[in-house]
Amino acid sequence: MSLVRRATAEDAEEVLRLRQVMIDSVFSTGSETDWHTASLPTLRDRLADPDGNFAAFVVDHPERPGALAALVAGTVEYRIGKAGNPHGRVGYVFSVATDPDARRRGYSRACMAELLEWFRERGVGQVDLTASEDAEPLYASLGFARTNDPFMRLKF
Repeated sequence: MSLVRRATAEDAEEVLRLRQVMIDSVFSTGSETDWHTASLPTLRDRLADPDGNFAAFVVDHPERPGALAALVAGTVEYRIGKAGNPHGRVGYVFSVATDPDARRRGYSRACMAELLEWFRERGVGQVDLTASEDAEPLYASLGFARTNDPFMRLKF
């Protein structure tokens, strides 16, 4: 029996906590959490929709009942097709996080395997993610490769 399960609306606060763990480990912007309150209702709605284009897979913390040890979340987007992905379904992985006291146990790998299977079931032709230097070996072992794609961002 797998330790990994699909996150539910009841997991929303813990999902946000682990997302903050990821943010704090990747970005040196401080640990602002004011946004959690505004984000919580939307996240609960998304987690409650099992047929939507968003999924999160988690592992319950073995030593802390009610807490999560690991989280992987992703979305399926549609982009106009191209060679190698004619149907234009693209998976995007984000918020891969493991609680600091639960690391090195294979939880993120197990969650990633479930998310990748979820993408396959939806006919996704490619999966993208942004990798930290520390996480790159995990992703490479799952078949991910660095690309030369330019990436830019506009915030509103």
